[in-house]
Amino acid sequence: MAKFADVAHRSVTAGLGLATLWVGGNLIFNITRGISWHYSQDKPIGDTEASPKK
Repeated sequence: MAKFADVAHRSVTAGLGLATLWVGGNLIFNITRGISWHYSQDKPIGDTEASPKK
């Protein structure tokens, strides 16, 4: 029974490790995608940074 518990514990630990890596990877991907989307949007009308300086 101890061997089964050891294998079960290792399996659960490995699964949690993989889930952590997956969630972390998705978080980085979505943040990068969101920043990219944000900067690709048009500048609002009256934005002084988008207007040419005189």
